Parts: sequence; structure tokens; C-alpha cells
Amino acid sequence: MKKNNPNDAPELPFLSHLIELRDRLLRAVICVLLVFMALAYYANDIYALLAGPLMKHMPANSSMIAIEVASPFFTPFKLALVVSIFISIPYLLYQFWAFVAPGLYQHERRFILPLLFASTLLFFLGVAFAYFVVFPLMFKFLTAAAPAGVTVMTDISHYLDFVLTLFFAFGICFEVPIFTIVLVWTGIVTPQALAEQRPYVIVGAFIIGMVLTPPDVISQTLLAVPMWLLFEAGLLCSRLIVRGDADQSKELTRS
Repeated sequence: MKKNNPNDAPELPFLSHLIELRDRLLRAVICVLLVFMALAYYANDIYALLAGPLMKHMPANSSMIAIEVASPFFTPFKLALVVSIFISIPYLLYQFWAFVAPGLYQHERRFILPLLFASTLLFFLGVAFAYFVVFPLMFKFLTAAAPAGVTVMTDISHYLDFVLTLFFAFGICFEVPIFTIVLVWTGIVTPQALAEQRPYVIVGAFIIGMVLTPPDVISQTLLAVPMWLLFEAGLLCSRLIVRGDADQSKELTRS
């Protein structure tokens, strides 16, 4: 894809786009594999770091277990692969951007590039929030809630699936500002209409917090309040974008 403006640049053959897509996918896969090869030796250490919030609250003389025969070997490598993808996300997004950017208008390129950067940053922020804030509270509650006579001995494979699910859930929840900005930018809603829905957004944030966190008020609030604040941040950015577009239209009209 070599054109700079979809209006006046010549259109390349469809086969050229497919070849470039293949090349960029290969580069993305090679990047993930290289990072994975570098992390594979430390797979067990990375898993121990991930299991830290749970191990800290496990009963004395208790440990995690491996139910399946191959899980002690494959589970740490599965985690190393996921971490490799996380680390490679900036390069993966760059490949995606390099493929689609030539087909975008100039104002779309100025808007989408910072949006990709912000969405990546917010996703990592959500993952970090889950690991450092939510997990200690959650595992303290869950391990303490075990009935008498039940020894908490979590399977390593089930634990990995559980925390990865929460990582993605919190990462997506922290994308609220991006969703808000895109809704306004595409003209689906206006900032005023979103502001009028604020009470429903707050209730929705607490409902999501109730589903994703242990059943106590503190944990639910720890997720709901950041989501609400992120919604307000997205709303503020949306108003600034709308105001900037209006000012630009006035300048074009005068000229």
C-alpha cells in the first residue's frame, strides 16, 4: 500500500495488498517468536511471579498443584507465549498501522494514531491494576472463604486461565475512554447525550465491578470508580474533539 491519500493516489492491485498483508503478518509472528524464545528460559520464574498474589494468601504448608500430566511443563510456556504477545503489542500495532495508514485520509491518520497508542497504554494499565490492586484483595477473600475441612490447593493450569481472563476483562474495561471517543467521533452519539447517560454509566460500572471482583464493597468500588473516572476523561476528550472540529469548520468557512 503506497498511496498517501485515498482520493487522488492510484489504487494498487488487490494482489499487492495481499502480499503486503502476508509480509506484515510474518513480521508480527517472527517478533512474537523471538520474544518468546528470549522468555522461554525464564518461563517458570514468570509463572512464579504471576502466582505471587495467590501464594501470598495460601494457607501454611499449602501449595499449588498440577492435575494434568503435562501441565507442569506446558503451563509456564503458555504463560511465556502470552507475555510475549503482550510485549510485542507495540510492534504488532505498528505493523497494523503501517498497513492501513496509507489508505486513510490525513485527518483520520492524525486521529487514529494517538488513539492506538492510548488504547494500548490503557489496556496495560488495566492489567497492572488487576495484578497489583484487585488480585491481592480477591485472593485474600477467596482463600479465607474456604469452608472448614477444605484445603485450598489451586491447579496451576486453572489459575493461569483464571487470571488471563481477568487481565483481558480489566484491560477491556479500561478502554472506556476509547469507546467514548470513537462513539462521538463517528457521530453515533454526542457528548451531551453521553453526559445525560452518566447515572446509567455509573450503575453499569458498579455492576461490572460486582461481576469481576469479590463480593465486597471495597473491591467493587476499586473497579467501578476508575471506570467512571475514565468515562469522564473520555467525555472530556470528546468535547475537546468536537470543539476543535467546529473551530476548524469555521476557519474553512471564513477562508
